[in-house]
Amino acid sequence: MKYRTLHARQLVAALMPIVLGAVSPVAQAQEVVKIGLSSPLSGPQSAYGEDNRDGLLLAVRELNAQGVQVGGRKVVFEVQAEDDAADPRQGVAVAQKLADEKVKFVLGPYNSGVAIPAGRVYNEAGMVVLTVGSNPRITQLGYSRLFRIGGNDTQVGGAMALYAAKDLKLKNVAVVDDRTAYGQGLAAEFVAEAKRQGLNIVRQEFTTDKASDFTAILTTIRAAKPDAVFFGGYSAQGGVLLRQMASLGIQAKLLGGDGICDTELNRLSSGMADGKVFCLQARVILNSAETGRAFAAKYRAAYQRDPLTYAANFYDGAMLLADAMQKSGSTDPGKVAEAIAKGSYRGVVAEYSFTDKHDLKVSPMSVYGFKGGQPVALASF
Repeated sequence: MKYRTLHARQLVAALMPIVLGAVSPVAQAQEVVKIGLSSPLSGPQSAYGEDNRDGLLLAVRELNAQGVQVGGRKVVFEVQAEDDAADPRQGVAVAQKLADEKVKFVLGPYNSGVAIPAGRVYNEAGMVVLTVGSNPRITQLGYSRLFRIGGNDTQVGGAMALYAAKDLKLKNVAVVDDRTAYGQGLAAEFVAEAKRQGLNIVRQEFTTDKASDFTAILTTIRAAKPDAVFFGGYSAQGGVLLRQMASLGIQAKLLGGDGICDTELNRLSSGMADGKVFCLQARVILNSAETGRAFAAKYRAAYQRDPLTYAANFYDGAMLLADAMQKSGSTDPGKVAEAIAKGSYRGVVAEYSFTDKHDLKVSPMSVYGFKGGQPVALASF
């Protein structure tokens, strides 16, 4: 399904002044730039995909209202949103579709398991890609026009292990991952740092990102009597996992990364997140700065709901692209990628300045608990 902001083509056509049967010079100077979106707009992770899409759309509306000029030409942005369903095969098909339709700029994929195989298609097509996929392998592939606009698993998993040991004072932890590139990578980094911090990993189990019954693995975990269960995965499974932990009498806390750090987890757990869940996001606390509060207010006004995990990153991604176009004076993807790589842009979430591998030089981290079913910031570092 495609989403286009403000029906840009129709507006342009309707407003074109005709002078002596020819299009005016002002209208001729206008350029339409498509920004593709690859996110799960259907399936268990659709809430996140819609959140990503709506953050992007919010930015594009603002950019079009501002009347962005690039190299003396007015640029109108359009969004072409595609559903990758968090599925690697569908993600590759989305990438090929965007490439075939000559889209040169893409926000997403959201999932590491999609970003890794789809990245090859985007790279071969010469597209600029801004992804929040956190598996370290994504930027190790060496694609010159791909940038990670969020933290990676090494940063997130390691920071959560530090918090578990130093702040929560935990001793024994069980680990479950969903076998996705994201879940496995996050769990592996958590385990590595947890062991360095002296935590005892009492069990390591795995499930899938389609599972809904965790009774067997939880029964095994219950016998190990952990203080906490670390889950490498998303809220679609994490919420159900928490609910089934309670039904089996497992009093352990649930730990995780950004994939479970939202109101969806509380909803899917039947309201059991308060005091039980601790999660980490690679971002500043939105309410800690005026820019974050302003973004959240704009998002709520536009969509009548709070932003989830990455809406602000996708908003920032569109703004980063526009900024790089203005700095380079071009909408050529090669020149835009060069401007991103060499430059710096202050967004809502972070300072977007990149390493040689195109990871963020500095990725702020924030730990959240839950109160009243809402993620509540506990600490930033």
